[in-house]
Order: sequence, then C-alpha cells, then structure tokens
Amino acid sequence: MEKEETQSPSLTEMVHVNGSPAEASLAADGELRWRGEDGVRCLALEPEVLGIEVEGRRLTVKAFQVDTKGVSCGGGGGGGKSVRKDYVFEMSTEDSAIRWSERLKDCINFLDRPKRLFIIVNPFGGKRCARKIFKTEIKPLLEAAGVLFTIQETEYQLHAQEIAYSMDVIKYDGIVCISGDGILVEVVNGLLRRGDWVTAIKVPLGIIPAGTGNGMAKSLLDSIGNIYSVSNAAFSIIRGHRRPLDVASVVQGETKFFSVLMLTWGLVADIDIESERYRWMGSIRLDFYSLLRVMNLRKYSGRVQFVPAPGYEEYGEAIKQVDSPNGKTAFSEEGQGNNIKAQSHAYQGPLIEFECSAWRSLDGPFISVWINNVPWVSEDAKLAPEAKFSDGYLDAVIIRECPKLALLSLMLKMSDGSYVKSPYVTYLKVKAFRLEPGQRVGSTNKGGIIDSDGEVIARGDGCHGGNQQGNLMAYGPPIQMTVDQGLATIFSPI
Repeated sequence: MEKEETQSPSLTEMVHVNGSPAEASLAADGELRWRGEDGVRCLALEPEVLGIEVEGRRLTVKAFQVDTKGVSCGGGGGGGKSVRKDYVFEMSTEDSAIRWSERLKDCINFLDRPKRLFIIVNPFGGKRCARKIFKTEIKPLLEAAGVLFTIQETEYQLHAQEIAYSMDVIKYDGIVCISGDGILVEVVNGLLRRGDWVTAIKVPLGIIPAGTGNGMAKSLLDSIGNIYSVSNAAFSIIRGHRRPLDVASVVQGETKFFSVLMLTWGLVADIDIESERYRWMGSIRLDFYSLLRVMNLRKYSGRVQFVPAPGYEEYGEAIKQVDSPNGKTAFSEEGQGNNIKAQSHAYQGPLIEFECSAWRSLDGPFISVWINNVPWVSEDAKLAPEAKFSDGYLDAVIIRECPKLALLSLMLKMSDGSYVKSPYVTYLKVKAFRLEPGQRVGSTNKGGIIDSDGEVIARGDGCHGGNQQGNLMAYGPPIQMTVDQGLATIFSPI
C-alpha cells in the first residue's frame, strides 16, 4: 500500500504585526497571511521574501514587494514598483518564533537560491555610478537575503575576462556583473577560454544595469513585464531562477569572439561608435547623430549569407556553397577548430556542420545590418522583438533601400520594436550568418564599422577612429556567426 504524502499543517497564532494585533497563519509552503485592523494581508515566500531574522519573540520578515494596499499576495513578479519593507511579527513565545522561523528557513532553502556570489563591478561604465549603485541599492538587498559575496572592481579593458578565466568558479553559486553589457560579454569570453569551460560556463551569470548599454538586463526584466530597475534586477538574481542563454561564436580566420547580445554593421554601428565624439552633449548625442547620419545617409557594398530557420527559407537567393573564412569551401566545426588560435582544451565553437545546409544570400548595398541574440540592445531600443534567449537562432535585421523620411520614421519606432513591420525592413531568424563587408558606396577607400556587443571588432580604412590596426578582426574578409543553443546560464526573473 502506497503512503500518501502529507504536508505540515499550517501554524496559526495571535500575534502583533508591526505593532498591531492580528491573527496570523504560516502555510506549509511558507505563505504568511494575517488579518488585522487594516484587513487581510499576505506575503508569498518565493516572489516577495528576501530573508528572515529572529530575536527573542520577534520574527522579522524582510520583503521586497509591489507597493500596493490591502491584499498583497505574490506581487513580486508584477509590473508595479517594488519596495523594501520589513514585517515584524511579535510572537507569543520564543519557541513560537523559533518554530515559525525554522519553517520559513526550510522553505527558502528549498528554493535553491544562491548563497555565495562573485560580484564584478565596473566603476568606469556609463555615468560611473556602479560603486554607488552597489552600496545604496544592491548591498542592502543581498544582506537582507543573507547572501554572501566577494566583490572585485575592474581596472582596465578585458580585466573581467581575465578574472573569469582564472577565478575558482566552484566556490560560487553565480557571477554577477554590475555594469553595462560589455563586462558580461568579457566574463563569457573568459569562461569559454578555460580548460574546464564545460563546467565554468554553466555557472549562472547575473547582470545588474550600471552602464551605457543595458540590453541584457532590459530584455530579462521585460520578458515578464517587470519594471526596468536596478533593484528588480538584483532581486531576480537573489530569487535564483535560471534560464539557458544562447552564445554566438564570431569567427574570422584564426580569430574568435563570443557574443551574447548583437553584431551590427552600417547605420546603427556608425551612430553608436561615431557619436562618441559628441559625448559632451549628454544623452541627446545619439538622437543628434542619428539625425545627422540619416540626412547624410551612407550605404555600404557587401554581401550577407545565412542558413535560414524554418519558415524563413524564401528570403534571399539560393547558393550552392559557402567559402569559409580560412579559404576552404566547407563551413564546419572541424574547419573552425583547426584554424583558431585557442588553447586546445578551450571551447572550440558549436558542434554544428553546415556543408549540406541550404545557404542563401543577399547582395548590397546595405544601409544597416544587425544580428541580435536578445530583444533589447539598450534600455530604450528593442531591435529584435521576436528574439528569444535560447531558441538556437539569431535574429537578423537588414535594411537595404529606404527613403530618408521613412528611415527617420523607422528609427522613432525602435523603442517598441514596431519598426520591423515596415516594408523596408527584412527580419528573419537564422542558424548561421556570414557578413562580407564592403566599401562605402561612392568611395574606393572608406569602409565601415563592425560592432559586437558594444565594442568595435573591425574598422575599415578612412572611417572614424583610424585604421584597422588594433582591432580584433580585419574589415573586408568574411566574418561568420554561429549560435550554440543554451550554452550559458543566466539568472532570470522567471
């Protein structure tokens, strides 16, 4: 005869909550409910409780919940503003306080939340406020939740990559970046260059926005309709929910770079990088330079080739074979592995072969090309509204011909992603993508800029910022992208 599973009965007691008398109950799943002079209130453990503290007969429940009146149950995942609040339960005896606290602790431990985090702070990103953000907004939440942490600041470019490459990852339940997207990208690249990358890349990653581009944090919070904020991002890490994240390998010859956000060439890259000269203008510099670039519109010669996802096979023209960046005619994992300068035990790229795939091609000139892994590239630009975190595809957005006024209209609609409905926009999902960038139309010696995850990886001669020397890749030879589905793991609101 099978034994039936039984849950512990609810605990019920007359208490004082924040000084007011109330009849309180604690369910087996950790939900607290009490009835007092102001009506019925409740706290759902998983989405609203950070931690607990007991001292004598006082049981303090540290909450982070949507600021509402009256009944409040399970509000932590909603769209309202969440605030910190303590609820002090004065129990009848110390034994009662201990009994209630032990049940709450058991329920919290069952949630498998992170207990120790390694935190990387970039003090130079954005408005240089990461230190302040950590001290005033993040640290209090971590302490309330009882999360231990080790903190380290970056001191120079690629420092976070070095940290991730050499740190002892098994000591921590996650690596958290307080920064823009660039530090997260550095961490991913550092982990994948390790000999134990198979284990290292599965350590959950967290991102708390404190930079110029905060597309990953915005994408994660927006996926459940959460308000985009530092505190919501921090609480989603504390709650410990994890989701897989696609990682794209960006390859040219013997050079490799790992991307989790986007790659762009043409108009968007030009605006992003060239507007730096107008940083003194503040936040309006992007709007100003966008208008300037559209009025003096550039087009670039070139070609893109791709393996379409199911349902997108009608885009472009069919081609019989694709030359790989190393000069061979097959694009495969084997070809990559033999021609990339990397440690033999480091990650060598996705185990995918494309020799027999149905490649298709689009020829320029192009106004803009960008390849996206997540919906938002910044907190106010939703360039890939159909992008998913781990669908195994990249979302390609291509603009070839577009009148200037229509282009201005498109750019105004990038904030909600509705621009993709324009007939001038080609939007498709791809398994693999190859970019062959050419010169600016009307010029024989001026190239463009290729930007991946906020950093210039290739720069043509004659464009802003100098020549090709010093860049990760060369401008002109093909650059290929393939995606490894769910390779990384990231903390997520759900």
